[in-house]
Amino acid sequence: MDPPDDQYSLLQELLNMINESTYDPSYVQSETVKLCPKLLVNDFGSDFNPPFYYFNFLLSYLGNGLVLYIIFKYEKLNTVTNIFLLNLVLSNILFASSLPFWATYFLSQWVFGSVLCKMVSSAYFIGFYSSILFLTLMTFDRYLAVVHAVSAAKSRKRSYALVSSAVVWCVSILASLKELVFQNVWDNPPYGLVCEETGYSRETMDFWRLVSYYQQFSVFFLLPLLMVTYCYVSITLRIMSTRMKEKCRAVKLIFIIIFTFFVCWTPYNVVILLQAVHSSGEEKDCDDSNTLDYAMFVTRNVANLYCCISPVFYTFVGKKFQSHFRRILVKKLPCLRRRLSLSSFSTRSSSQKTPHSEYEC
Repeated sequence: MDPPDDQYSLLQELLNMINESTYDPSYVQSETVKLCPKLLVNDFGSDFNPPFYYFNFLLSYLGNGLVLYIIFKYEKLNTVTNIFLLNLVLSNILFASSLPFWATYFLSQWVFGSVLCKMVSSAYFIGFYSSILFLTLMTFDRYLAVVHAVSAAKSRKRSYALVSSAVVWCVSILASLKELVFQNVWDNPPYGLVCEETGYSRETMDFWRLVSYYQQFSVFFLLPLLMVTYCYVSITLRIMSTRMKEKCRAVKLIFIIIFTFFVCWTPYNVVILLQAVHSSGEEKDCDDSNTLDYAMFVTRNVANLYCCISPVFYTFVGKKFQSHFRRILVKKLPCLRRRLSLSSFSTRSSSQKTPHSEYEC
């Protein structure tokens, strides 16, 4: 048996050989990793976000709930427009259902567990993405009904609406898979339990975060904005070339829809693009990072608000839905019967309307 000193020498040589074969000094970096303080930003989010989340939640459930009630009580679900409208309402309700969870989270910490962290995060983005896609799809369908009324009459069937809706839901779910995979709960002193991206390397999460930024800007903003603008410009030109009554009011309504879409969505997506550029840069300035975080809190709530008010533009702009709404008001508040003309309750004229008449107010 070898003496203890010889055994120690052999062990030391073996360790040296392992170190020499696995250690490369060129990979060692001595520079300091700069971490940006986020305490003030998070405090701002805790104060700013919850009131807006609760307000958007209540507004969304009231507005979308009313539209849902009118659809099932007075309308039929065998038309293309109503199928798209129903899916839009469902996507808005799905999106709004996540807001109370986020409001509670900003007020304290994430107390709902890992499963709900993934589910609520996914529901937020699925509803968010599907809402904008259904708005775009309804705009395109309206374009077909007005500009290409004759040729589109054969293709605008119930099957077309169902297949299109299924495609929108599939695209929205696929675009939200990152939240289902990366989101998890972990303890982050001094904030407590947080529901954020974790469990993978920093490089992996940074890569997919950039993918989501550019995906949001290109697929869920730039493309819908171009389509909505083109469709409504074409509809406007078609309306102006007809003898439709109150054409000026219809054009004003179209302008309001485009303007609201642009105002609500553009600031948020510009911030998204700036965050993508900032994240891809090698040197990250803390002041710029904090400024973008502040801007994100504000612009995201404006974008969320559009998801809540969008059914108003796509339902109550038509005479038929206005008639249904008046009928509900008179039924619930009989004192308004004198002020509201009962003649508007008749929907016979709406069954004989032209493709342009949904813009008459």
